[in-house]
Amino acid sequence: MSFRKAPLSARLMRATWRGLPAKRYDVGWEPGLAVPGGDGSALLTDHYFPLAEGEFPTLLVRSPYGRGLPWSPMYGLLFAEQGFHVVLQSCRGTGGSGGAFHLWRNEAADGRATVAWLREQPWFDGTLGTVGPSYLGYVQWALALDPPPELKAMVVQVGLHDPYALFHAAGALHLENVLTVGLGMTYQHRGIAPFARAALRLRRHLRAVTMARPLRGAYVSALGAEVPWLDEIMAHPHADAPYWDGSSVAPSERLRVPTGLITGWHDALADQTLEQYARLRRAGCETALLVGPWTHTSALQQGWPEVFAETLAWLRAHLCADPTALRPTVVRVHMGGENTWRDLGDWPPVTDTGHWYPTGDGHLTRQAPTDSAPLTTFRHDPADPAPAVGGPLLSPGAGPRDNRPLEARTDVVTFTGPPLTEPLDVIGPVTASLTLSTDTGHTDVFTRLCDVDPEGRSVNVCDGLGTLTASPHAPVRITVPMSATAHRFAPGHRVRWQISAGAHPRYARNPGTGEPRADTTAFLPIRLTLHTDSALHLPDSANSGLQVAG
Repeated sequence: MSFRKAPLSARLMRATWRGLPAKRYDVGWEPGLAVPGGDGSALLTDHYFPLAEGEFPTLLVRSPYGRGLPWSPMYGLLFAEQGFHVVLQSCRGTGGSGGAFHLWRNEAADGRATVAWLREQPWFDGTLGTVGPSYLGYVQWALALDPPPELKAMVVQVGLHDPYALFHAAGALHLENVLTVGLGMTYQHRGIAPFARAALRLRRHLRAVTMARPLRGAYVSALGAEVPWLDEIMAHPHADAPYWDGSSVAPSERLRVPTGLITGWHDALADQTLEQYARLRRAGCETALLVGPWTHTSALQQGWPEVFAETLAWLRAHLCADPTALRPTVVRVHMGGENTWRDLGDWPPVTDTGHWYPTGDGHLTRQAPTDSAPLTTFRHDPADPAPAVGGPLLSPGAGPRDNRPLEARTDVVTFTGPPLTEPLDVIGPVTASLTLSTDTGHTDVFTRLCDVDPEGRSVNVCDGLGTLTASPHAPVRITVPMSATAHRFAPGHRVRWQISAGAHPRYARNPGTGEPRADTTAFLPIRLTLHTDSALHLPDSANSGLQVAG
């Protein structure tokens, strides 16, 4: 076997990381191997391997974002140093691979074809794992639809299984996510410099693009090219459209491949990871869950030491018969508000549900109302939409942020509980049920849980968006899932419920007319009335049964 040293850029990045285990082996590199894909297209592939005698298991990493930085050091170099063959491959139509890229149609076939190629390699010992984040998680789930017998373990990090849920919420377009994914898919596999220039162009054009009328096609000035799949996503806002058939590769009840799952509370794909965990548990598949204080990108940056350690422990346990580094519990979550880790036996833990009700003077109370009378009214103008502040985004603005400037707007209403006299642990799914009426019959409702400290700083914990269609002025009951959290409200802090009619450009504007968001040019201001029987539902967890992780 002829080989080179790992690329210099990978070795230089490797030298900057702290808190990672010492390498066990020097690493060799075979770049640019041509592996036949499902349609015969040449899928360009790099092979990293330990420079040592003996057999080592293989990790398959398939990416539409190129095979250079950061994937080369993070997956190729680091895992080969720890005793794995690493096969890092560019997906069809990206990074020099042949054929045309599609968001989901080719990954299962190309994954199976790559495994068939692996079987012919003299260094392949028949033990295979997969690993990777985001879309690199999607390709793992695609392979697991019909898992090859060699597949013995998976680690899906901040991973995707349902493209529809990434791009839409209850029919509302995740506009900023769509543009961010369009940027990554179009430019990241071309190298750092082209990607950086394209990212700057998107930031410069973001407001013009997201406020355009009509929305469809406006992205071209920001991305520098037409992206056919992006147009198709905008044209199909409903999950039951035939366009989305076959796009979800959610784990099936037959899957038995041990799978480690990693996400962050502010990851745009956190809900998908929690769904993956629930599906695997129902299937009786061995799994583990780690949820950190991360966004989609910070999990692979600030969180990388924890993410890498968790990943390596799982792969060694199931590919190398070495379980010594596995943690003792199935679930470990980061507890916001106190910056600690909690070990849990399952997710979500068994909890009671606390109900918090809004009052006319802006307070939150535990006392249930006796009627459903109108409580407060506010006006939302799509020409000046309430902006997105933090939360589970793919863009750099993600995560916890000070919401006070947002809450000072007249189109954002808040209800705040009294200062707590003892800690309140909220661990599990958060939901809101609202009774609303509107003058147009069409609106979004954005609802958010915040932690208000003694100085008045309001920080977002979790949130969600629902859409409402009804007769004008008719009260309608709507339940809005607000994701999940593990957060401690400390003594002296207050629980806040924030409500508005959108978060732009995280979500495309609701025009107030019922017309499709991507095509309409007419927008109506919307007057919303909230009724007294609305409620915020929090999983109030007692401390019993929870362990503080070391």
